[in-house]
Amino acid sequence: MLLKADLHIHSCVSPCGSLENSPRAIAEAAKARGLGLVALTDHNTSLNCPAFKANCDALGLWSVYGMEVTSSEEAHLVCLFEDVETALEFSKFVYAYLPDVENKPDVFGDQVYVDENEDILGEVEKYLGNATGLSIDDVREEVFFRNGIFIPAHVDKPVFSIVSQLGFLPDSNYTAIEVFNPINAPTYSKYPVISDSDAHYLEDVGKKNLFIDVEEKTFSCLRESLQQRKIILK
Repeated sequence: MLLKADLHIHSCVSPCGSLENSPRAIAEAAKARGLGLVALTDHNTSLNCPAFKANCDALGLWSVYGMEVTSSEEAHLVCLFEDVETALEFSKFVYAYLPDVENKPDVFGDQVYVDENEDILGEVEKYLGNATGLSIDDVREEVFFRNGIFIPAHVDKPVFSIVSQLGFLPDSNYTAIEVFNPINAPTYSKYPVISDSDAHYLEDVGKKNLFIDVEEKTFSCLRESLQQRKIILK
């Protein structure tokens, strides 16, 4: 089955994300725009994934869970997991490697996590926009240890990508790589290539035309489809 997908979306817990981007609002926007597969990938945390799952389940949307980790090299890395429990465990692991820099909402933005009804459960104390103490290799190993999917984010962007930070894309083990502009991006023939919205505002959810062909709606089939390049970018 061919599903329109968006595997890189930020919610209200990301300091640069709109407060309107609650997990419920994201799920509703995804449903309205014909998405069949969505992932929540906030900066260095997965705390809004439980509410995201509840709202996606209620709307009959297939969802996966994770975060966009900022490595010690300041490269953004999309990390996806099959279930909320694994995403939260990984989130706790990553949080321990964030610098002890307190978030200042009036400077950096709010970092609120919520329940499925949009009620605020709390605010993340550390600033989530910082680089962690985990290298790119560290993050990849931890993701694969948890049977996750590892995707270097927007590798064609001039900031916060592996290429911008290292000057090249290392020959390594990636489930896929993500480009921001699939039309003008460099050719990466060795790796499966996807493009996601990287949405920080509701109007951007589902903005890219990414389609993934899966045999069934399971995480293992998603991984297999990515690795086998069963992908259409329009």
